[in-house]
Amino acid sequence: MATVPGQLVWEIVKRNNCFLVKQFGRGNAKVQFSKETNNLCNLNSYKHSGLANKKTVTIQVADKDQGVVLGTTKTKRQNKPKLSVNKSVLKKEFPRMAKAVANQVVDNYYRPDLKKAALARLSVISKGLRVAKSGPKRRNRQA
Repeated sequence: MATVPGQLVWEIVKRNNCFLVKQFGRGNAKVQFSKETNNLCNLNSYKHSGLANKKTVTIQVADKDQGVVLGTTKTKRQNKPKLSVNKSVLKKEFPRMAKAVANQVVDNYYRPDLKKAALARLSVISKGLRVAKSGPKRRNRQA
């Protein structure tokens, strides 16, 4: 089976696909978002598209425990979507997780252009996973 170039896929998919969300403002579509799983910024652009690019990065919340799943796609198995994703669960503290994401995305020359977006997504997800400390709140004694 022949593979289709990413630019051709993007030209076919960019204006009409099931993941596209258009936000209308003043009569025309100014902002277009995408609900793809491998889209870090949820923007409808070729750079962030999980459909058109062979190499994609995704960061999601793990299902059962308090952790983050870092997923990268394999370039060889594009016709088998379930087998084409490398998933690794990160359960450490934030600096270690950030270092692991940076190593996986940038240092392996995988997708260095997505480093900033991947770290931003990791930051938001890890903030959401933090549990608030229990106990009475301390009051400020200044009048």
